[in-house]
Amino acid sequence: MNTWTKSHARHIVGTAVAITVATAFVGLASPHPARASADDLALNGTYIATSNGDWARTNDSYHDQQTVRSTWTITSTCTETYECTGQVASDQGWTAPLQWDPDQWVVQRDVPGWQPCPDGTAATGRQTYRFSPLDTYGDVHYGSPTLGGEDKTIGPSGACGINKWLAIRMPFRLDKVV
Repeated sequence: MNTWTKSHARHIVGTAVAITVATAFVGLASPHPARASADDLALNGTYIATSNGDWARTNDSYHDQQTVRSTWTITSTCTETYECTGQVASDQGWTAPLQWDPDQWVVQRDVPGWQPCPDGTAATGRQTYRFSPLDTYGDVHYGSPTLGGEDKTIGPSGACGINKWLAIRMPFRLDKVV
């Protein structure tokens, strides 16, 4: 496939993915549905986390990145008022807090040495995962073993002597194993 076709195909599919994800999150903007319970919302167990580098955007332009798969062990608790907190432990050697905010799960962590600079130094990136439980159609479904959203990492403005943030966004999927 030539570059023009691949670029336009990525744009079309990327737009469809963005619309699907945006549509899934629209339902979350409303008050929590009566069918959701604190037990349906809490995440506990082992999950396969996948950040899809085939659809990565670097500073809002599509640019292939490596797809990253890891195993997460998640523990969380929720109150009946949908206040949820917990922790994620990745088999990549990091742990981070997990929080329901108020329509999606959020995990934030610092990634030391994320942005290499020409002078041999490297800047720390701030990685944020945002995801919600989804059904097979991409609609919000509390209690679902599949979650979807975004993995976004941002480097600090001014890193490597450039007064611009480096931002990489990838579609993110979380599948419950146990």
